[in-house]
Amino acid sequence: MDQRKVLSLEERIPKIKEHRKRKANRRLIFLISLFFLLIMLVIYFQSPLSHVNEIKVKGNESVPDKTIIDKSGLKTGANIWKLDKKKAVQKLEDHQEVKHAKIKIGFPNTVYLQIQEYETIAYVSTGTDFHPILENGLIVENGTEGTVPVNAPILSNFNEDRILENMAGELKELPPEIVNVISEIHYTPKNTDKYHITLFMNDGYEVSATILTFAEKMVHYPSIVSQLDPKVKGVIDMEVGSFFKAYETKE
Repeated sequence: MDQRKVLSLEERIPKIKEHRKRKANRRLIFLISLFFLLIMLVIYFQSPLSHVNEIKVKGNESVPDKTIIDKSGLKTGANIWKLDKKKAVQKLEDHQEVKHAKIKIGFPNTVYLQIQEYETIAYVSTGTDFHPILENGLIVENGTEGTVPVNAPILSNFNEDRILENMAGELKELPPEIVNVISEIHYTPKNTDKYHITLFMNDGYEVSATILTFAEKMVHYPSIVSQLDPKVKGVIDMEVGSFFKAYETKE
């Protein structure tokens, strides 16, 4: 019985040696791989690959790429791993037209600026220029000269104050399909209602309303128009109730 134990142990010795050899080889391979990885990292951080080569802007429609890049403070040539992304995002969101901003690093050395702008819900006419009104009620200083906007209503006689802020808030609550039917909104205050407005619609109707209940009443505009004769145009009064008065026509 003792002899069988000795023989069994002798049979196991080569296997133990082989196991230790494989373990040592794996450890050596790991150390060599780690060594080369460290060398590659050193080379990478010393090479141009670790520096910003290109800055791309995504999601912007109104604000030019150059304005976004300049506002972020990021520059090509800077170490891509030393960028202060939090500070850059804060700078971007300080821009009056930027609602949210994100910064992502793209392999190997590209920086992406992802922008979400405030929605333009209307334009203010100042005679020759048209200044966008954002959903937050702000008027963009850099307007478009000469070209009449076609994707949002034009507001006239409004100032950048509480009245305009309320008007922007009401427009924001309306579905896009109704906003797109509005051509112009004129601020026409009365002695009895300082919030009175007059709308001129793309379908030829005129609307008399008040800002205080504008979204609540205008959401029913398609239903009201569907009950009218499209050949007879006039004023739809939405100040208190909702009634229609045709324009006077001559025989």
